[in-house]
Amino acid sequence: MDESLFLTINLTNRFLEHQTVLRKKLQLVGLTAMLLACKYEEVSVPIVEDLVMISDKAYTREEVLDMVISLIGSH
Repeated sequence: MDESLFLTINLTNRFLEHQTVLRKKLQLVGLTAMLLACKYEEVSVPIVEDLVMISDKAYTREEVLDMVISLIGSH
């Protein structure tokens, strides 16, 4: 779990170094970074709908998946 949290923060920081994000989308960046970190580090990966629920439905499934593409494309 520690590795996933470290990777989440690392991905978020690296993305924000290259991309300006509105404050209302910052949580989306963090959720997406957590999703990618868990896919890399964990055996059990949260599903996108769980992350939407965690964000109190502030974002849609499509917004999360679009941000995945943005995060991956920023490297």
